[in-house]
Amino acid sequence: MIRIYEFDKLRPEEILNRDLRAEKNVEDVVDAIIADVRARGDAALVEYAKKFDGADLTEDTLQVTQAELDEALAGMEPYFLETLRMAAANIEAFHRRQVHRNFVVNDQPGVVLGQKYTPIEKAGVYVPGGTAAYPSTVLMDVIPAKVAGVAEIVMTTPAGRDGKVNPVILAAATTAGVTKIFKTGGAQAVAALAYGTARVPAVDKIVGPGNVYVATAKRKVFGKVGIDMIAGPSEILVLADGGCNPAWVAADLLSQAEHDKLASPVLVTDSPELAKAVQAELEVQIPQLPRAAIARASVDDNGKIILCSDLHKAIEACNIIAPEHLEVCVDDPFAVLNEIKNAGSIFLGRHVPEALGDYFAGPNHTLPTSGTARFSSPLGVDDFVKKSSFLYYTREALGEVAPRIADFAEREGLHAHARSVTIRCETADT
Repeated sequence: MIRIYEFDKLRPEEILNRDLRAEKNVEDVVDAIIADVRARGDAALVEYAKKFDGADLTEDTLQVTQAELDEALAGMEPYFLETLRMAAANIEAFHRRQVHRNFVVNDQPGVVLGQKYTPIEKAGVYVPGGTAAYPSTVLMDVIPAKVAGVAEIVMTTPAGRDGKVNPVILAAATTAGVTKIFKTGGAQAVAALAYGTARVPAVDKIVGPGNVYVATAKRKVFGKVGIDMIAGPSEILVLADGGCNPAWVAADLLSQAEHDKLASPVLVTDSPELAKAVQAELEVQIPQLPRAAIARASVDDNGKIILCSDLHKAIEACNIIAPEHLEVCVDDPFAVLNEIKNAGSIFLGRHVPEALGDYFAGPNHTLPTSGTARFSSPLGVDDFVKKSSFLYYTREALGEVAPRIADFAEREGLHAHARSVTIRCETADT
């Protein structure tokens, strides 16, 4: 059963304990896989597909073919296909608002300054497989890259025992605009995307969630490639007042608890009555879930109900936790929006369950976890572009500031820096 705590009696480290460090055996396994993929390329990917996924592949069947994509689309229910396209349109419309414009500043004689945005050339998207398929992840991770102008988007996802990728994943990939898809998962997929193989192109950045092996591999290849974030277990924090329906709150907590035994479902409230009602309601709803065992472990081991003296104290608790998903279920959510400093995505009002953002509304659902919302942001167009500044001075404009630049450089002991400026003022252009 989920426990109820009083906020004022909790030390900060007790509010929500997280630890992103991988166990030593995980580190060792990932190191070995990365080295193997770098050494043997596609042959290693084929062997790991058999070992970890039970899929009989060859090097020639690693890549998803156009025939497989066509088959997946043809077999898709029209209603779901329409839903995919509606969700994709919402996601694209939202992310187009994130596109930055180049700018130029020319407010001083002889001086031009500016900044330009350039999309990365190749992006890698990791899509988990295993016990569940996540077409929503495909849409969320691919569409911002398309909006940013990325020319090549390479997706990796494990195949099933039949050697095929789940058709809903392929339908989502086609809808979103993936360039190439490869049947590989785990740390080996991350290694292939980072270093390339004969068939899998090396990319510039890898995005997408995965298990601890995937997260560890992403951390290890960072520097060779960019990554979006190191994703931890799913989190939901529901900030609720006494006017909330406890059945709704319990259902929302379980929407993340069913993801993973390590997921963190947390309720923060100023209502003792709601706290007790939600505690009881969870016991009613958990047994009804197909993934009840997972939800039970998540709720019992990582769940919390934190009782605060008032709403402002409750918001303080939310900011300390810095959750991945934050539902603000209060009478006037917009009145407290500016008090919320740390959250991946904020769901305002009693009729905005987290699942609305997971699938359909438009904002991205690839979000910072494990408290990293204190300093990082949801996946978006910015993750797929680079900023370059540029500057231009005429000889006359440089001459006006040359003495100051030379003096600055010499104070740092960098006399060649200073000379590179003054020499242009002392000699002719040629």
